[in-house]
Amino acid sequence: MAKKLAVIGAGLMGSGIAQVSAQAGYEVVLRDITDEALARGKGGIEASYEKFVAKGKLAAEDAAAALARITTTTDLDAAAGADIVVEAVFEKIEVKQEIFRALDKIAKADAVLASNTSAIPITKIAAVTERPESVVGTHFFSPVPLMQLCELVRGYKTSDETLARAKAFAEEVGKTTIVVNRDVAGFVTTRLIAALVVEATKLYESGVATAEDIDVACRLGFGHAMGPLATADLTGVDILLHAADNIYTESQDEKFAPPELMRRMVDAGALGRKSGEGFYRY
Repeated sequence: MAKKLAVIGAGLMGSGIAQVSAQAGYEVVLRDITDEALARGKGGIEASYEKFVAKGKLAAEDAAAALARITTTTDLDAAAGADIVVEAVFEKIEVKQEIFRALDKIAKADAVLASNTSAIPITKIAAVTERPESVVGTHFFSPVPLMQLCELVRGYKTSDETLARAKAFAEEVGKTTIVVNRDVAGFVTTRLIAALVVEATKLYESGVATAEDIDVACRLGFGHAMGPLATADLTGVDILLHAADNIYTESQDEKFAPPELMRRMVDAGALGRKSGEGFYRY
């Protein structure tokens, strides 16, 4: 019998997780609050499968079979039969806690409840449930079908069994995992990129160097595939601002305090690639 997965949130992250999971043989239910969001998510998955088929990386019959394993719904109760539930909604703790309160009542007793958060402590999310030992962080990276890493985060009460099942799931869908053993805000990856983007933005804001030269320095000096400001544009300046704010609020460490320039960019809608302008124009 195929393992069952519920993904809560049909945005880029949620649909990407659904895509790789269905391709790995999971029966997936993808849930969002509107039919329009679900249609966009399912359409994005289908388009991505078509690209893999066109490039010879996936057989057409395998793509069709994977797509058939994905169903969509606006009903959160559809998560009731899932072995693993992955929440992938906006990075706002109140929204995530509301979902986990509901999942605590809906999901079966032995289900793994996972959050695809990049900065919010898992312990805070788990605290609203009656089963914090079953809650774990599964931080995938965008675009999920292409990015190899999944960061697993142990909350204060996450059990060894829950962590092991989350690790097995991530590896089944083709990811390499790292484990964050202490639930610090931002974990490993977001803390590193947030600190680098914050400092790079300060250098740019103060006129020390251009955005291009800062990125070149990181690419050629450190061997990074992409510079920090180009990374901010790709990820979304608003997303990184929110992540850095979360880490700073938790840690009160000044190196994570977002520069004023990032706030003004977000105010102006200069969010990076998705808006056509960020640190660069597209």
